[in-house]
Amino acid sequence: MGFLLMYDITNQDSFNAVQDWATQIKTYSWDNAQVILVGNKCDLEDDRLVPTEDGQRLAEELGFQFFEASAKDNINVKQVFERLVDIICDKMNESMEGEGNFLSSQGKQSLKDSSAESSGGCAC
Repeated sequence: MGFLLMYDITNQDSFNAVQDWATQIKTYSWDNAQVILVGNKCDLEDDRLVPTEDGQRLAEELGFQFFEASAKDNINVKQVFERLVDIICDKMNESMEGEGNFLSSQGKQSLKDSSAESSGGCAC
């Protein structure tokens, strides 16, 4: 249900491949798959070849959220995964609310009233 599409900020070719990977994801994955674009190796600022603005612009064009991270120095790693989980859960809740409205109109308990929702937790 979710993808982290990563490129190396020190490698222009990896950034250039993002569009192809995004097409593959959109073609072969679920319709509601969520994607975050991640520029990795932000700890190597002196070797940067892909400006942050280029990553942000591409993410916006593709409809993806954007982060820069460093797996080596543990920069934004947790935040990226937490955000991916959040957007997946948000999408699942939207889907369940749509189904819940249908069930409510049929005189049955709405999925919106389930224990996961009422406790403030994610339904996933």
